[in-house]
Amino acid sequence: MTTSVDLSQSFKAYDVRGIVGDTITEGSVRAVGAAFVDVLGLAGSRVLVGGDMRPSSPGFARAFAEGATSRGADVVMLGLISTDMLYYACGVEQAAGVVFTASHNPAAYNGMKMAQAGAVPVSSDTGLYEIRDVAQRYLEAGEIPAVETTGVVSEQDLLAAYAAYLRSLVDLSGIRELKVVVDAGNGMAGMTTPAVLGDTVLEGLPLQIEPLYFELDGTFPNHPANPLEPENLRDLQAAVVAHGADLGLAFDGDADRCFVIDETGEPVSPSAVTGLVARREIARARAGDTVNGAVQAPEAEPVIIHNLITSHAVPELVAAEGGRAVKTRVGHSFIKAVMAAEGAVFGGEHSAHYYFRDFYNADTGMLAAMHVLAALGTQQTPLSELAAEYDPYTASGEINSEVEDKAGAVARVLQAFAPSLAADATTAGEDTVSAAVDAEDLAGTGVLVDRMDGTTVTAVDGTWWFNLRPSNTEPFLRYNGEAHDAGTMARIRDTVLDLVRQDA
Repeated sequence: MTTSVDLSQSFKAYDVRGIVGDTITEGSVRAVGAAFVDVLGLAGSRVLVGGDMRPSSPGFARAFAEGATSRGADVVMLGLISTDMLYYACGVEQAAGVVFTASHNPAAYNGMKMAQAGAVPVSSDTGLYEIRDVAQRYLEAGEIPAVETTGVVSEQDLLAAYAAYLRSLVDLSGIRELKVVVDAGNGMAGMTTPAVLGDTVLEGLPLQIEPLYFELDGTFPNHPANPLEPENLRDLQAAVVAHGADLGLAFDGDADRCFVIDETGEPVSPSAVTGLVARREIARARAGDTVNGAVQAPEAEPVIIHNLITSHAVPELVAAEGGRAVKTRVGHSFIKAVMAAEGAVFGGEHSAHYYFRDFYNADTGMLAAMHVLAALGTQQTPLSELAAEYDPYTASGEINSEVEDKAGAVARVLQAFAPSLAADATTAGEDTVSAAVDAEDLAGTGVLVDRMDGTTVTAVDGTWWFNLRPSNTEPFLRYNGEAHDAGTMARIRDTVLDLVRQDA
């Protein structure tokens, strides 16, 4: 044991991420494993432990298991897993667990994503910081207290069961043959894609998979496993065009997010994917369905969750399809909590996280990809045309501005758009005021100001909106905006960014 590791450097609001050998070590992980059992009351219960393809993951998994068993939990080692495989395991086994991964972070990093039984997330609101504090005390004491009966370690392989469960939720056996390029980024999708979409553990599907970087390699020799960055999609875009493929799929390192490329090599926005999947899930819920052998009663108004910077096309589509859209803050712990509280059938984020009630309210990029394949494979329209139905507006994408005085920057923007609210840029609630910017085009239209997560300003007539969210860890204001036409989107974007960066 060592006291040199300050766990506050690696424990974030939703998970743990640190630099291997510096802010996360086998000694600190061992203490976290013990604290995980103590804080969640898991002595005498099973704890599921797995990891991704990073070189440090096996050692960290063993260290966590040592800590957990030392405090009386029985550990089930799952071996190599994606993050959504952990959620599946925690759901189907009704046991708490951890996966060692740093998602899309560089090779020098590793971390932990934790879940309670039923795949309920462990976050700063549900015990993560308490686990940190108990583990820190163990580190400072130099030892983990012994218990009378220590736990035992066993092993379990869930890949085939995970693949079969996903296939039970979306039937791809009858679709037309599709050619699909998949960029696994040397991450866990290199293992899960052949299992779910290929024929390595189940019967083959009418899919011709063209693999790109399927070799599991946590040093990421080809490109970072972060499809949110456009440069990391270039190889996939080129391969889709070169192969004459129907679409491309890109997964991040731990394979819980999926990005989609159409047949022309252009990205399909996550909002469009959210709309497409929402339409399918609403139709299924309204009709009633059988999930894993259980008959579901038809729902009159299925609920769809979306975060506040998802395209407004999503709630509009949900309403048109007979569902009810519920807006939430950005972040998986918020969305999962609202999913559970609302009994929502599906939820989507602009960051390409997709959440399913039938997947224990957890996010899975693979299941979202299967919905896209099913929608495309049951008709002849190319994906570019299909996606256009769900993406009618022009979005700015996320733009970061480095600003020391974030509150002051927001106040300047409100002074221009909503002067009566500029004096207090932190007031909660929503107000309607008169616009006072770009007099020729916008004066008198009125705006709504919403402070659910950052500051969102929306034209009363619905033709444009933007959101400014401060980063909790960096001196950034994150801008997202959308308008019904490209010219308005650009005018609003440039006006706001000029105000934000005025003193930068």
